Amino acid sequence: MDLVRKEHERLAKRLKASQGTKNVQATIDLLQSARDAIAADPSQASITLAKLQNSAKSSFDSINDSLKETHSGLNKYSKALDKLFKDKPLPSTEHDALSSQEHLINRAIAMHLLREGQFSVAATFLSEIAEKKVANQDQEMNAGSTDNGVTLLDIEEVPSDEVRKEFATMYYILHEMEENNNLLPAIHWSRENKEALEARGSNLEFELCRLQFVWLFHGGQDSQDSTPAGRQAALEYARREFQAFLPRYLAEIQQLMGAMAFAPNLQSSPYRAIFNNPSAWTDVAQSFTREFCSLLGLSADSPLYIAATAGAIALPTLLKLQTIMKAKRTEWTTQNELPVEIPLPPSYLFHSIFVCPVSKEQTTDANPPMMMPCGHVIAEESLKRLCKGNRFKCPYCPSESHPREARKVFL
Repeated sequence: MDLVRKEHERLAKRLKASQGTKNVQATIDLLQSARDAIAADPSQASITLAKLQNSAKSSFDSINDSLKETHSGLNKYSKALDKLFKDKPLPSTEHDALSSQEHLINRAIAMHLLREGQFSVAATFLSEIAEKKVANQDQEMNAGSTDNGVTLLDIEEVPSDEVRKEFATMYYILHEMEENNNLLPAIHWSRENKEALEARGSNLEFELCRLQFVWLFHGGQDSQDSTPAGRQAALEYARREFQAFLPRYLAEIQQLMGAMAFAPNLQSSPYRAIFNNPSAWTDVAQSFTREFCSLLGLSADSPLYIAATAGAIALPTLLKLQTIMKAKRTEWTTQNELPVEIPLPPSYLFHSIFVCPVSKEQTTDANPPMMMPCGHVIAEESLKRLCKGNRFKCPYCPSESHPREARKVFL
């Protein structure tokens, strides 16, 4: 990496010190002056061109010399990059479990486009899939095939119009929130879905109203109130809206009201973190997205984005595994499982469902599955009951191990 950095700095210095741009501009100026002189006095064209010949040749030579230096620096920089980032073949897709599930991939792409607000792109993508499906069906009918199975996304499986409308609503609310600092559409949506949000234990509506209060406090204009922007507008908003949040959020409302007394010196008050939170808008946008998708039965993050990121994290490990297998002349024959553990961030680990063969109970976050050195897996509580802090024998094989040797398993 040091060699790449050194070559990059050297190339940057050469480009800054290069006279190439100045030489090109000088040549352009020289040609333009000759053209103007000939246009002014055509009878002197031969003399003007004769004078131009040596000057133009000298300028072109200077440009070529400058380009040679730049080209030399680029070559050295490219060689340093190639040496650091060696070209490696990607892992084989021979055992790709999703190769026969093209309809799932297409659906994930369509849902990702809808999540991102790319509605026209999603519509084009889905229409092209439908056209291809119809063409495949026509080919099968012409060939006399009776098999109605289709590997592409069935037309009935595309996101429904209702789902598309829901994502359009979400995108509009997020746009208003992020671009116009307008929380009212989000607040209106949270009140329309109040019962479902409360059933989830969500406090989204209060988060939105609290941020609206802070925004008004800092000078935002309330479209529902004719009072001037500022503390008075925030106070009027609190009187009108916060009554519905009592007594559940009494402590938070008291903090907001108490901050009014510190308004002249809010930066030094205990309420500074509430009224000067640079990530407040981002946090509430993420909360809104999470709750909106949850009510649709979807994850807050795009599955396509998660899969692509997890794949990028796993790629170096898989490349190393491929090199080892090639050197040992072995093959990976397990199609539905990775042959090695891929270290992923905790947020990328989902649905650890496992029923302990000893206790016959399903594991949870508080009682996760634990793998012993012999490879057998039992629940953590079962492990503690068996070992009692000492070495113990596996209930399924003669191997003995210590509880500290067990590792948590993510399924």
